[in-house]
Amino acid sequence: MRKLQAQGIHHITLVGADRQTSIDFWEGVLGMPFIFEQPNLDTPSESHLYFDPGDGRLITVFTNEERKPDPARTSTDPGAVHHIAINVSKATFSQAVERLNDRGIKHSGVKDRGFMDSIYFTDPLGLLIELAAYRFEPPPGFTHGEVLFEAHKQRVARNDYNIAEIHLADAIEALTERSRESLSADRAAKKAY
Repeated sequence: MRKLQAQGIHHITLVGADRQTSIDFWEGVLGMPFIFEQPNLDTPSESHLYFDPGDGRLITVFTNEERKPDPARTSTDPGAVHHIAINVSKATFSQAVERLNDRGIKHSGVKDRGFMDSIYFTDPLGLLIELAAYRFEPPPGFTHGEVLFEAHKQRVARNDYNIAEIHLADAIEALTERSRESLSADRAAKKAY
């Protein structure tokens, strides 16, 4: 038996209300350009809006002018989507509380997640949205996932509760040392002063 090997998320499609609510939120609040629209090819009475989240993937929304926004929290039953996390830069993240407050959007405030910082709020239809900003940049040639995999191994070896910045720093050092050669026979940390 062989796997169907994934190579990333192609797109995520959400059920929206009316067209303008989707445009105002995904582009007007989150800055995702509205790049194209066509009919929902399975339900012709609906439109299918496409937004660019900035990483080459897509967020799409089925809209219908008969549906009205309902801000009640979406289902958290098994099989339901709990939240969507949107990657933002540290610069944008540092402005997020102020910008959400300026719009009157209720939010969680900054949450420390060890390897990243988060802020949570709901969209106009009650879907929980997370703004997430990593606390690290991977070394050249590595992904965030590879750094987190190494940081997890370090965390487990130390019997620590969750990934913290020390695990990230040590993971980046280990990945760099394994991937970059040196003429030095001893690459251990030194006291140079």
